[in-house]
Amino acid sequence: MCHVYASTDPQRYESTTRSVRLQGCVTSVRLENEFWEILDGLAAEQDLSTARFISQLHDEVIAERGAVPNLASLLRVACAVHLHLRGNADAQGRTDNPAARQRA
Repeated sequence: MCHVYASTDPQRYESTTRSVRLQGCVTSVRLENEFWEILDGLAAEQDLSTARFISQLHDEVIAERGAVPNLASLLRVACAVHLHLRGNADAQGRTDNPAARQRA
């Protein structure tokens, strides 16, 4: 199992810094490329640019919690939650689909 992770293309865990505008101020966010790819997909699903998606997420957290102490951590956790929920939905789809149960 570790081979799957050990053989991961290093470009996936290299960091990239992007600039985003949050509440009128430009800030830089440094994340691993894998997280940027997930965020790009999440934004595209909502017909938003990645920067706009991050800005909306930031604003929603501010409204809900009052502060975002660590934006990069928030984004990584948002990606993890998305993958977790998607995995649960995929698993649920397999158990709800009789044809899928027969193939398993």
